[in-house]
Amino acid sequence: MIAAHVIAGLAPAYGGPSYSVPRLCEALSAGGEVLPRLYSVIAGGCEAARPAGYDDLRFPSDFARVPLLGRLHKSSRLARALRSSLHETDVVHSHGLWLAPDLDAAAAARWAGKPHIVSPRGMLSAVALAISANRKKLAWRMGQGAALRQAACLHATSEAELQDIRALGLRNPVAVIPNGVDIPEPCDGGEPAKVVLALGRIHPKKGLDGLIRAWSRVQASHPDWRLRIVGPAEDAHDQQLVSLARQLGLGAVSIEGAVRGDAKLGAYREASLFVLPTLNENFGLVVAEALAAGTPVISTKGAPWRGLDDERCGWWIDHGDEALAAALDRAMATPRQALREMGARGRAWMARAFSWERVASEMGEVYAWLSHGAEPPPCVRFD
Repeated sequence: MIAAHVIAGLAPAYGGPSYSVPRLCEALSAGGEVLPRLYSVIAGGCEAARPAGYDDLRFPSDFARVPLLGRLHKSSRLARALRSSLHETDVVHSHGLWLAPDLDAAAAARWAGKPHIVSPRGMLSAVALAISANRKKLAWRMGQGAALRQAACLHATSEAELQDIRALGLRNPVAVIPNGVDIPEPCDGGEPAKVVLALGRIHPKKGLDGLIRAWSRVQASHPDWRLRIVGPAEDAHDQQLVSLARQLGLGAVSIEGAVRGDAKLGAYREASLFVLPTLNENFGLVVAEALAAGTPVISTKGAPWRGLDDERCGWWIDHGDEALAAALDRAMATPRQALREMGARGRAWMARAFSWERVASEMGEVYAWLSHGAEPPPCVRFD
């Protein structure tokens, strides 16, 4: 079975999907039941490496150097290549919304009579829709709304994202399948440092300004701890955070650039706690990565990680500086052995429920249902 995957771009600056979509294709290919073909646009910036094991096809944007139009990631070569291959394709799976490749995927699937599955990747939450709201309303009327309504199936990575989809009146079947996470080899690298780590895009929606304010409330009680905020910055938000930390007189806060590969895994392992103070996430891959590395997590309820409480591997807390400060204080006061035990439970949970093999198997069942008339798998929701 051949599945065409379409995503606007794969540069690391695009966040979680730049990892999760290629990794899904790799896992599908390894399973042997699905041959993925990944179509994306070369739109500048640092392009990700091309993994072996599946067709990775990248095409230039027609308007890469044109203001405004360049942001749409339009690629006529991608659209033509996709259409020319659809005679042998069983299902079209697009990832993301609002950009030209997303609409080209919907149009190609409709033209060829192939089932189309859409992964909104968190772009239908109320917080996400409020960003550039007028532009998105126009795009919805110009075709994005129709493309979603006509999709054979939508894909949500969490129950929270399913609710976002239903809140917009979309009644399509929805496959609820989480992102997967790679489980690193166990590491006996000694005692983690007294570090609280926040890793990911440095963007206003991540709630990092609230984290710094919360840190100002607890720093005096935990003078031997420090806070690391690590990741690629957008719209100079890192400089805004540096200024805020300076205004609050915080000396144990560092704001650093992006890390990848072994350095990223090392950052997780060297920290005693991971924190995600986000306003909204459809999944929150960094939470899964931290847990897989054996690090307990504090996450706001803007991310769908209720299991932190259920699995006793972290704290799932309300929004607000006060709630975050209270959680930080409680976590940093937790005995080191108890934190290690929490990390071990989190790692076991990730291995049990979030392996890429399991994710690929469930997604393959969805493709078989859409393209070959198999029974809908249990992950598909019609309510």
